[in-house]
Amino acid sequence: MAISRVKKVAKVQLLASELETSTTAIIGTFAKLTVAQDFELRKVVREAGGKYRVLKNKLAAISGEGTQVATALKGLKGVSSAAFTSGDPVALAKAFSKWAGDNAEFQFKLGIVDGKLLSVEEIKALATMPGKEELFAKLLFLINSPAQRLATVLNATGRDLAVVLGQGVEKEKFAGAA
Repeated sequence: MAISRVKKVAKVQLLASELETSTTAIIGTFAKLTVAQDFELRKVVREAGGKYRVLKNKLAAISGEGTQVATALKGLKGVSSAAFTSGDPVALAKAFSKWAGDNAEFQFKLGIVDGKLLSVEEIKALATMPGKEELFAKLLFLINSPAQRLATVLNATGRDLAVVLGQGVEKEKFAGAA
């Protein structure tokens, strides 16, 4: 059944707004997926904080006009779908790669992160990177580590002095001449 012109315009506007508000898009082909697999994929993408859309290649090319990824969207061929997120690109790439590894029917075509095109290999490399939370935790540890070490060294002098004085009192080394 053909889509009316009004619906096409609405789809183009929706996709264009998603491209503008999203920092990451992963585009792939979903040919030969069952309904259950498609439902599972949509669930995985939602859990990673993204949205999943089936694309019409011509409409995707029109909606990408004027953006940094216009040439990539014009070159789409075959059955295409896209997962978008404005959140953590690594989380989406990890979830997508894990799911794609379990379902050989899905193949990556390209990725877009902050307007930069990524190849299939770069998407897989992105999926192996640590997520934002893990990077923040490591950064905070590195920032906190020198201060923690300095506090430990400064406390050690007083602690060591207290231990020596305590041992001297126990052995009655400080008893005055009476």
